[in-house]
Amino acid sequence: MTSIVVHPKAHYEPTAARRVAFLGLGVMGYPMAAHLALAGHRVTVYNRTAAKAQAFVQAFAHLGVAAAPTPRQAAHGAELVFACVGNDDDLRNVVLGDDGALAGMSAGAIFIDHTTASAAVARELYAAARARGQHFIDAPVSGGQAGAQNGMLTVMCGGDPEPFEQARPVIAAFARAVTRIGDSGAGQLAKMVNQIAIAGLLQGLSEAIAFGQRAGLDMALVLDVIGKGAAQSWQMDNRGKTMVEDRFDFGFAVDWMRKDLGLVLEEARRNGSTLPVTALVDQFYADVQAMGGGRWDTSSLIRRLRR
Repeated sequence: MTSIVVHPKAHYEPTAARRVAFLGLGVMGYPMAAHLALAGHRVTVYNRTAAKAQAFVQAFAHLGVAAAPTPRQAAHGAELVFACVGNDDDLRNVVLGDDGALAGMSAGAIFIDHTTASAAVARELYAAARARGQHFIDAPVSGGQAGAQNGMLTVMCGGDPEPFEQARPVIAAFARAVTRIGDSGAGQLAKMVNQIAIAGLLQGLSEAIAFGQRAGLDMALVLDVIGKGAAQSWQMDNRGKTMVEDRFDFGFAVDWMRKDLGLVLEEARRNGSTLPVTALVDQFYADVQAMGGGRWDTSSLIRRLRR
């Protein structure tokens, strides 16, 4: 875990030092927790694999960070508790139960969840927190590992306005934009919109590059040209060149995207949305998994077109 790079920001938003906990030290959670410590907050961490928490403590010992053996103990006395774990069940495991974070949080404390999870679990945990006089904000992020390392994530939040305003300047330690979308679950729904848009963009970019290469074009040059016009996108700017070079050993993994698109398609069935392109791209990602690309970057969709 100590090999994860964290780039301190030149300026952290001025805010009073708060006592916080962070649950989950994966490729996203580790740098997010680090930015909280670098911004001057008093951080206690928990990770299911305790060795990762100890590695974090060793890396940031000069900032006074600590580790706890359970979510409840990490959350004890914290004003804000952050989490970034794998899925709905992982989230319930760190929030609920005798060793869960809610059991250790005081009345008025705020739980901020950065997991990409379902809107249903966000509302479930919001209700559980409110029943204890606590607050819950669903706050999924966009920007990937690089955004986390650089403290430049975009955070989409659902929950009550007052706790959001209390949490916003603290979240800003690892974000460039923190926005309340609406009530509980709205943050997760906004992240689903984000993933729908990305899936379609990447498939279109894959087809465009594959077509251009078949036609014998210098695609690095073509992307540079069309990237100055209406076809420009973040994916083209940041993934186009590596797609041309057939490099995918970085970024947001296909396995994670399939998890996210599963949440999208489940919500679409619930609310009656029709998502034909998203459903198709989800199956294309299944093809990439079958090719052994579960941990490749999501831009690896183009590999299907090169077989």
